[in-house]
Amino acid sequence: MVTPYGEKDKTKKQEVAEMFDNIAPKYDFLNHLLSMGIDIGWRKKAINLLKKEKPETILDVATGTADFAIEALQANPKKVVGVDISNDMLAVGRKKIERKGIENLVQLNYGDAENLPFEDGEFDAITVAFGVRNFENLEAGLTEMNRVLKKGKTLFVIEFSKPEHFPIKQLYFFYFKVILPVIGKLVSKDARAYTYLPESVEVFPYGNRFAEILKSCGFSSVEIKPLTFGIASLYIAKK
Repeated sequence: MVTPYGEKDKTKKQEVAEMFDNIAPKYDFLNHLLSMGIDIGWRKKAINLLKKEKPETILDVATGTADFAIEALQANPKKVVGVDISNDMLAVGRKKIERKGIENLVQLNYGDAENLPFEDGEFDAITVAFGVRNFENLEAGLTEMNRVLKKGKTLFVIEFSKPEHFPIKQLYFFYFKVILPVIGKLVSKDARAYTYLPESVEVFPYGNRFAEILKSCGFSSVEIKPLTFGIASLYIAKK
């Protein structure tokens, strides 16, 4: 199992929380810089599909600084709830929400994706962007999301994948393994956070493998939409 720091006395979950606490002040800046803003378009594509569902309640898992949770308001829900295991990331997200004056629509809570503090079938839709890769137990997290999602409703997952064609594949891995860690370390001051990222992508079961895992965790069907030459993928899973 790939972990951020490789500390034997800590679980992956503890290390992931520590890592995101460490990089929280610079996370948004680095996220948009290192992705060259492409991540914004990926989320908008998911939100455009989410709008068609007309959800009243949305859960954003691994919400971080709440970008996806805030964007989800475009679907005109009554409530969006974001959960994350990093208190410092949540603090940044709450400041955004306060600045926008949307505290009555978006609520952020500390919460573990593998043990969600919600009732069965509580939400009309669930979103998670670049979070499932960091779960300590992937199947446990997916099963929990299935539990709190209403029957017939949809989970939207955006996660990194691996381009398979020349020259995108070669450029992608050079950027991910050489350039990204250097910039990430300089700006965030965390030597491991942006080397852990490509390592975690390397071992993540993307594409059809992830779709099969989703089905094994209770989802009835999964559609895969590659994003930007396969750099990332959008998974649309129906309960």
